[in-house]
Amino acid sequence: MITSSANQRVKEIRKLRDRKFRAETGLAWVEGLRACGDAFTRIEMIQLVVVCPEILHSDFAEKLLEKANSAGIDVLEVNQEVFSSLSGKENPIGMGVVIHQQFCSLEGLSMNPGDLWVALDRVADPGNLGTILRTLDSCGGKGIILLDNCTDPYDPTSIRASTGAIFYLDLVKVGTIEFSGWKQKNDIILTGAVAVPGAKDYHSHKYADPLILLMGSEREGLTATLTELCDSLVSIPMIGHVDSLNLAEAAAVMLYEIFNQHRETK
Repeated sequence: MITSSANQRVKEIRKLRDRKFRAETGLAWVEGLRACGDAFTRIEMIQLVVVCPEILHSDFAEKLLEKANSAGIDVLEVNQEVFSSLSGKENPIGMGVVIHQQFCSLEGLSMNPGDLWVALDRVADPGNLGTILRTLDSCGGKGIILLDNCTDPYDPTSIRASTGAIFYLDLVKVGTIEFSGWKQKNDIILTGAVAVPGAKDYHSHKYADPLILLMGSEREGLTATLTELCDSLVSIPMIGHVDSLNLAEAAAVMLYEIFNQHRETK
């Protein structure tokens, strides 16, 4: 059992809070029983399991450890002080996993009937990204396409906000130019959510199936290039005193409208 927070392995796990280190290693840190359970549905992603026997008292956790041992995954035991140094929670439950990040290529993406994807342009807030992942999964979506300089989906805040959805959706990272070429080459239908004059009310629009819903950054919305790339533009009406919705809120409104339309036609 490791009892020092200065242990080299512990220090490297702790460094996974830093985006640059996550990018260099291709790893990420996940903690909490539910999140770890979801990670075990993609057991090939798990590199290491970290447990604190002093505070970990769960039959579910024991079953996960049995799976880890059966799969030959390394299990690292640490004391409570060390685990607290790794945790981003006030009262950690004593289990976390180090995972390999997993991204899909755009060229390998195929659009089949019923498929719903979200493309995000320069989304900056990891909490927003995680919440959109959660909502997309609840609507039966396929995955997220992250355009240009988006926040990291494997940021601890994003993973936590996704409540495990990150393990059930495909993730693609790509630049606008490559995305544009792929869209035109494959005749993909793209609907953009915007706040500009002339956009159709989101509720009266008939959404294609399959579809990619494109949404812009929290501050600036969609770029002109991406706006021109869209086959249709829709907006959410605002009649109250506030003039905008949080990106994750707007995505939820849009996704459930699309979900409801599509299920009515099945």
